[in-house]
Parts: sequence; structure tokens; C-alpha cells
Amino acid sequence: MTAPIDALILQFLAWVDSETPTYAQVLDAWQSACPRLSVWEDVQIAGLVAFDGSRARHVVLTETGRARLKTKEPVL
Repeated sequence: MTAPIDALILQFLAWVDSETPTYAQVLDAWQSACPRLSVWEDVQIAGLVAFDGSRARHVVLTETGRARLKTKEPVL
């Protein structure tokens, strides 16, 4: 069974893929003070997202992130 955090991470990856949010939008929507829900930090550590290099600092999926979203494999 997939852990709840894995489901949240997959939801986050799908959101990034469909919206291409800025860093500010990501922090506004996903930052958490709860260590049990560290989705933003977890996807960064796992190398699933990156910044696109633009001045707006859009967050995009890496090849690894896109593969995880496609296969829906557990992240942690």
C-alpha cells in the first residue's frame, strides 16, 4: 500500500507538471511547518523538481520526477 506522503508527492508532481508554478506559488501552496508533511523538501531532496533558470524561478519536473509521475512509484 502506498503511504499517504507518497500520494501527496504524486499530487504535487502532477500539479507542477500541469501548472509550472513559480517558487513563490509552490511555497504558498505546499510549504508546511509539519515535519510529517514535508512534500516540498522531499521532492527537492529526491531530485524530482528543479528551477527552470528563468527570472521568475518556475519549478519544473526533472526527468526523474516525470518518470515517477508516469509510473506512480512510491517516492520514499
